[in-house]
Amino acid sequence: MTDTLTTTPANTPLALNKKTSITDIALRYGLILVLFVLVAVSQTLYPRFLDPQNIKNILSQNAPLGIVAVGMTLVMITRGFDLSVGASYAAGATVFASLAVGGWSLWAAGAVTLLIGLAAGLINGTIITRVNVNPFVATLGTTSAFSGLALLYSNSSPFVVSDKAFTTIGRGALLGVPISIWILGAVLIVGEFVLRRTVYGRSLYAIGGNDEASRLAGLPTAMLRTSTYVICGVCAALGGMIIASRLSIGQADIGASMALDSIAVVVIGGTSLMGGEGAVWRSAIGLLIVAVLTNLLDSLAVDSNYQLVIKGTIVVAAVALDSFARSRR
Repeated sequence: MTDTLTTTPANTPLALNKKTSITDIALRYGLILVLFVLVAVSQTLYPRFLDPQNIKNILSQNAPLGIVAVGMTLVMITRGFDLSVGASYAAGATVFASLAVGGWSLWAAGAVTLLIGLAAGLINGTIITRVNVNPFVATLGTTSAFSGLALLYSNSSPFVVSDKAFTTIGRGALLGVPISIWILGAVLIVGEFVLRRTVYGRSLYAIGGNDEASRLAGLPTAMLRTSTYVICGVCAALGGMIIASRLSIGQADIGASMALDSIAVVVIGGTSLMGGEGAVWRSAIGLLIVAVLTNLLDSLAVDSNYQLVIKGTIVVAAVALDSFARSRR
């Protein structure tokens, strides 16, 4: 009696499914491999890259961008855009510094600054969901409006803060770790928890996947989409507070590239421009890729113009990869 060895032809559905699953896994988690490769290359070209102090510097310098990216992730999951985050970021820095100069306590100044970010997000969300203005056009317009208001408020002059306590969240440390990194970590954890473990988060994915079907299913789509802009505005204001604290200056013309940088981080992380897909942890990976690349290029004294070309190419490649992944699915 002989045993019969059963084999699966390479062109059977089972084999095809295995190949497809491997490809999908590579597309979904390949960013982590990209990050590891980038870190290895950075360490090779710049031996002090993995020095603990350098890592702290990288994370603290990019903490404001990472915080804004969390808010942008929620907006983009619902198939939206917020180009006004740069203006909200600058307004937050300006107001926070101005109130500190005026003798306000840091807690009170911070609360007012976050409320301003909330108001900016509420304005964006209302225009988009109630007036039905395209998110790109709406936030492009509010960018100009918010920037103008910040310039009028500051009389186009910076607010310089001499109080050392003002630098606490920007330069201070807790247990040897910069406070800005603690804040970034908290925002990332809360954002990921909300998206993955709450009804609110699942509702955002549903809206991004099919807004009309979500509305017919009874979801308050307008309110939910507005809430993402509110959260994004608050994140932008918080990022502005951190940068103002680090520099001891608040001025209305900072953060000009914040909108594009935050969108780049989110897109590189794999959040789809078409909505319905994405995650805060993926934006965190996107942030690390951008931060590591920037640090490496700066360490190698690469011309800033070439850096713009490299970053732009990466963003285009990330969007192309997203389109490819969607076509495979």
